[in-house]
Amino acid sequence: MIKIRVQSLGLDQTTKSPVVILQEEGGPRVLPIWIGPAEASAIAMELAGMKFPRPLTHDLFPLLIRGLGGTLTRVLITRVHDNTYYAELVITRGDEVFTVDARPSDSIAIALRTEAQLFTTEDLLTNAAIEMPPGQAADFSAPVIEEGGETPEGPQPGLNPEQLKEYLRKLDPEDLGRFNP
Repeated sequence: MIKIRVQSLGLDQTTKSPVVILQEEGGPRVLPIWIGPAEASAIAMELAGMKFPRPLTHDLFPLLIRGLGGTLTRVLITRVHDNTYYAELVITRGDEVFTVDARPSDSIAIALRTEAQLFTTEDLLTNAAIEMPPGQAADFSAPVIEEGGETPEGPQPGLNPEQLKEYLRKLDPEDLGRFNP
């Protein structure tokens, strides 16, 4: 297993979908995973240190795990099959170890809240990662919002907590599209 970390969040300009960029610790390979807007917001809020007065969905899982006497020790992003990434939550309770099948996007948001470590396999990095030149960050993003600027595309890497709060305050549910049951 290879330790990874959240390098940044971005927006894929071709699909207008949020992307979380994971980077191998101490290495040049990055693993982009396309995620949904809810997971992107949950990850962005945690990276910005923002907390709501009431728990959000991604806050509930750590509360449940702790309430049941467990600890999320790590998240393993294990494979990709048919353009779908798979992950496992590894939870310990005393001497017991549990693994739970999970989506990487949710798992990353939960791992950030519990300070659990993120890992992936050498095979996944070899076959799905992008190698970046030293000192260069992966760029799947729209331009970073400058102080006082706005963008209709959504939260971007480089937002400070106040800019993120303002973006979330102005968010119109219609921006996320209509949902027809």
